[in-house]
Amino acid sequence: MAARRLWFALLLLAILVSSVALLLSGSRFNIRQRLFAVTGEEALVPQLRGLIQWAFRWTRLLPQTAADVPVSYTNLPPFGVNTFLEQEVETAKRELSIQMIADAGFHWLRQSFPWYDIEIHGKGDFEDRRHEPPRSAWEKYDNIVDLTAQYGLDLIVRLEAPPVWSRQDGIARGEFGPPDNFADYTDYAAAVASRYQGRLRFYQVWNEPNIYPEWGNQPVDPEAYTELLCQTYRRIKAIDPEAVIISGALAPTAELGSWNPSYQGNNLMDVVYLQRMYNAGAGECFDVLAVNDYMLWSGPTDQRMRPTQGNINFSRPLWVRDVMVANGDAHKPIWLSEMNSNVAPDDIYPRYGRVTIEQQARYAPLAYEQIQHAWPWAGVTTVWFFKRATDLERDQPMYYFRMVEPDFTPTPLYTSLSAYLNTLEPVLYQGYHQENTWQLEYTGPWEEVADTQAILSQYYQASAAGAQVSFTWEGRSITLLPGNYETGTLQVIEDEGNSKEIPLNGQPVVLSRHLLSAQRKLELIVVDGQVTLDALQVK
Repeated sequence: MAARRLWFALLLLAILVSSVALLLSGSRFNIRQRLFAVTGEEALVPQLRGLIQWAFRWTRLLPQTAADVPVSYTNLPPFGVNTFLEQEVETAKRELSIQMIADAGFHWLRQSFPWYDIEIHGKGDFEDRRHEPPRSAWEKYDNIVDLTAQYGLDLIVRLEAPPVWSRQDGIARGEFGPPDNFADYTDYAAAVASRYQGRLRFYQVWNEPNIYPEWGNQPVDPEAYTELLCQTYRRIKAIDPEAVIISGALAPTAELGSWNPSYQGNNLMDVVYLQRMYNAGAGECFDVLAVNDYMLWSGPTDQRMRPTQGNINFSRPLWVRDVMVANGDAHKPIWLSEMNSNVAPDDIYPRYGRVTIEQQARYAPLAYEQIQHAWPWAGVTTVWFFKRATDLERDQPMYYFRMVEPDFTPTPLYTSLSAYLNTLEPVLYQGYHQENTWQLEYTGPWEEVADTQAILSQYYQASAAGAQVSFTWEGRSITLLPGNYETGTLQVIEDEGNSKEIPLNGQPVVLSRHLLSAQRKLELIVVDGQVTLDALQVK
């Protein structure tokens, strides 16, 4: 027994020493920067404690993320922001909000279309009689859809927040509790999808169903939520086959569902909740899995992979991805519905952690960098949140996620994200990248070809000399995967200098390979024949 303990201690010591040696190796970063790069901590003592925790992660199984498989809906620009435009009474303020969001370089709005604000007074009643004179309840949401399109942005619509009439006991089980009859919810979802078919595609079914109070003052119920999700999926798809259904964003929590009378609710660990969803058949009922991912107690570079209470860090989605892979859903993406850190003042309890204003402004761009560099299975990430209509919530920690004050004064967070997005050079990092991914720039006669045998069922094809595609990539090798058999010739120009011609025969071809990883530019030009592009794989 003593010998075993000695060997175990020596093993752990070796892990720790090798980890420190790894951090000390290289000259590009100093030791404190390297400590931050694995712990997300900035003070020395937490960095050292975090280093030990990071080193000991190798003593247990780590999540399997299937980083080298094609993943749908990761070709879209990933930059978005959450909005509360329905709370703005004046249309001019809605437009100013969207204009500032577009000017900052964002592509997405995640916006609630609250059920209680659309079907207000009773089932099938879409008139708003809370004002004089009465008006259509759709009026506000038509304006939001129109303005979003006007500024070239896309909407993720949150379908949530039942009206009082949908529950026999009203608000006795909380304002967010599910309806008594799920068909009432799917009718509301169908009404939204029917009204905006051809203009909207992305619908999110509920939000944070695994925690209180989002499932009401009652135990959370993965099986009931799965039934709601599946009914809604089938109903919207019947109306609009092109619609993309996003699951309700799972909240990061390590609690195990114990009823807590002190706040009349309970939370269930995201990975446990998700597995129970899969057991109930949820795998057939969503196109995109959503999670919320906050920097609660450390920065976005925290790589300590401890799935226990008190260790909910920015790397949490890796555990969720592990559950997806285990259930055969490696081809589906994770979208991060809410991302940010909190700057609650000293006199407010830091329920969501606490960082300085400077750290919040620095962490959000770093989070986007972390996702693009290391998580090829992650897609759209929406910052929580743009602004509130008033400052009545200044006494609540939630208020201090905002990017802009109610009077539209930008915070340092808005300024830093705007600077980041407006100077960003798109880069292909590790993983598969579809032929229509946002980082590629095409010129000349390329056409989209539908093919069920292709990766994610389509590829691009060019048959005319001079057609080209250019991009920046970072890695050691990059491979072109063609769409079908071809006999063309491709010219490959690297870093605006080195050039070579590659004959194509329908097989994957390595475009560039290097010993060390670095950012490089590639330009691919069709010389003759037919050239197809199904995907690019960076390793």
